[in-house]
Amino acid sequence: MAAANDEECVPICEAYNQAPRRPNYTLPAGACDTHAHVFGPADCYPYATNRSYTPPDARLNAYRHMLRTMGFQRAVLVQPSVYGTDNRCMLDAMSQCQDDEIEWRAVAVVDEGVSDRELERMDALGVRGIRVNLLFRGGVTFDSAARLAERIAPLGWHIQLLIDVSCFPNLVARLGALPVESVVDHMGHVPVAKTPDDPGFQDLLTLVEQGRTWVKLSGPYRFTAMSSPPYLDVDPFATALWAANPARVVFATDWPHPQIPVAVPNDGDLVDDLSRWIPNAKARNRVLVDNPARLYGF
Repeated sequence: MAAANDEECVPICEAYNQAPRRPNYTLPAGACDTHAHVFGPADCYPYATNRSYTPPDARLNAYRHMLRTMGFQRAVLVQPSVYGTDNRCMLDAMSQCQDDEIEWRAVAVVDEGVSDRELERMDALGVRGIRVNLLFRGGVTFDSAARLAERIAPLGWHIQLLIDVSCFPNLVARLGALPVESVVDHMGHVPVAKTPDDPGFQDLLTLVEQGRTWVKLSGPYRFTAMSSPPYLDVDPFATALWAANPARVVFATDWPHPQIPVAVPNDGDLVDDLSRWIPNAKARNRVLVDNPARLYGF
């Protein structure tokens, strides 16, 4: 009974925008959205009781519609915290995409009990990394993922982290000690009030500059102080990351935008953000095409 009561208190997310508009510029061939989730149906893929939110259904075809509208030809599905280490929803979606016109990759969440055979099966489906989520319930710890790093290294996988870098001690040493590359979600998730001078964000810039850590220019609504796009107060963070190392940044929509503190935006507005952060088309295409192709092996 206690678990049911706990589950009843879990907040329900706002649904994604069902009428995405085209961005104000044309995306290049091979453009990649490097971070999105699929959810539901809940009767087939039940959510973990110990979760931070309950998402509405966000099915693969709806995501495909957004990708086509924006002009993306490649995409990366990321295991969300609400499923814990049960990757079935995402992996079933990947199984459906093997002959798709869109090229797909994925990032899973696994614990140390995962078998080598399962890792190899995931690799064959297009999984290219494992995720640590320290901001929502349902994930695995950094230490657990670090121990798994030796096992995923032969596969060429990376460790992806959803963390607030301003609250993650010894960032440079801990990520630098990993035997695999690391990817940091949502620009490090530092609240804008802390500014890019925050020591944790400066550590993230150091890691990006050194070239073994990647960062996603994504999720500006997660740490902005503004209520709607354009999230101009995030611009200094995005431009600082790009300047630190243009070869180590990628872009993502974060569709369907689960559990965010503002109204769900139109994805066209989010894609337009990138053109403001990186006005030069050739440089922007590097972020959309070349960098994710290297990171995910497209």
